[in-house]
Amino acid sequence: MLELTILGFLFDAPLHGYELRKRITALTGHVKPVAESTLYPAIKRLEKADLLARATQPGAVAAPRHVLTLTEEGRDELRRRLAQPVQRDITDENRWFTVLAFLRHLDDPAAQAAVLRRRLAFLEEPASFFYDGDRPLSAEELDDPFRRGILTIARATSQAELAWLRNTINSLDAGGS
Repeated sequence: MLELTILGFLFDAPLHGYELRKRITALTGHVKPVAESTLYPAIKRLEKADLLARATQPGAVAAPRHVLTLTEEGRDELRRRLAQPVQRDITDENRWFTVLAFLRHLDDPAAQAAVLRRRLAFLEEPASFFYDGDRPLSAEELDDPFRRGILTIARATSQAELAWLRNTINSLDAGGS
């Protein structure tokens, strides 16, 4: 997901490493803060794969800054990853939000709708955090007020997302955005 996030932000605009790290932290930092020891090796991998380029610019005060720019191959790779996210990118909420943050870069509304339909299908499957054997339990079946709270909040969030997904898919199918 870090590579997808790097590609997504650089699709928007060239950035130096510090600014890129700030943007990644704003998007995913509450879940998994990005350390320099993680970010810069990922940048080097993408650079080695010719997905991004680095240019040196004079610094505002003293040291020169390295500005990262997405290559055409990087733009193609971002679009490929967005059009064909792995299943975990669909089912894991945090990974899903990262895909969603950059899905606008996938130019084809039908391809965008296809990704949203995968998430919709996942959310429409009966599920719970708590089970009685193989049967998912509802909030109303739980005596524990805290577990009931988890399911109540999850249900409200899922209902809001389901409504948004259906509306957005309909809009994309109709040729809107």
